[in-house]
Amino acid sequence: MPIYILLSTLSGEGVESLKKNPSRVQQVNAEVESMGARIIDQWAVLGAFDFVTVIEAADELTVARIAVEIGARGSTKIQSMPAIPVAEFLDALGPRDVYE
Repeated sequence: MPIYILLSTLSGEGVESLKKNPSRVQQVNAEVESMGARIIDQWAVLGAFDFVTVIEAADELTVARIAVEIGARGSTKIQSMPAIPVAEFLDALGPRDVYE
């Protein structure tokens, strides 16, 4: 199944909600899974994004639905991107001479 990276940024409202109810992360994750994805891994990060989530989903439309449904609440903005395993990526390049 295809893998996607979700980069999430909380709004001020989202930060306040998380502070009041830290289990909200697990609740949102359950909602994501109910929309047809499987969460592989997730990290809270510092910097431009607040969370990095790796999911499996059937297709881009599933991921788009997740981003819109969660984003429509106003507490989180999600950027998504497909992820290609490096071995598959290199195979797609075809045979290469090491000395080219």
